[in-house]
Amino acid sequence: MPQKVLQLVSVGSPPPALLRELEDPIALQLGLRAVVSKTALPTPAYAFNKDRGQYHCNAIMRRLATLLEPGPSMVLGITDVDLFVPDSPFVLGEADRESRSAVLSLFRLRQGVDGDQLRRRLQVEAVHQAGHLLGLSYCEDARCVMFFAQAPQDCDRKQMSLCNNCRNELNKLNR
Repeated sequence: MPQKVLQLVSVGSPPPALLRELEDPIALQLGLRAVVSKTALPTPAYAFNKDRGQYHCNAIMRRLATLLEPGPSMVLGITDVDLFVPDSPFVLGEADRESRSAVLSLFRLRQGVDGDQLRRRLQVEAVHQAGHLLGLSYCEDARCVMFFAQAPQDCDRKQMSLCNNCRNELNKLNR
């Protein structure tokens, strides 16, 4: 079976170096080959909701899904805009296993932190979204990378790794 590949796509203008810093943690934690795509998307004006002043995740993920390459591939868009889903004031990211697409935002992750802490938060949440694309659900262990972060500070408490339960679940999914 060919190795699964996660395409990392810039949406808007996140720093390109940050995308490259996601490749190793995703490979190490999930066994998924992550590669920065040559394709970059502009700021997603089509997803902007003027009443909220935010960008709708699902619209961005639909656009990202059109970039999927043939084979066992998935796509994760990294953006610098503020994201939402209808029932929530904001989200850090969102994943849809069926469409094999996810999006993650730096907008709230960068608030009040320096470069190293922002990089760590982004890596933790990228591993989290990639985990969803592989079939993992949210975890109740606040230290597990699959724990649902409701605020950027939750990312600081999470470890970069899967807990034993999630690791076992990933092994089952990969059989």
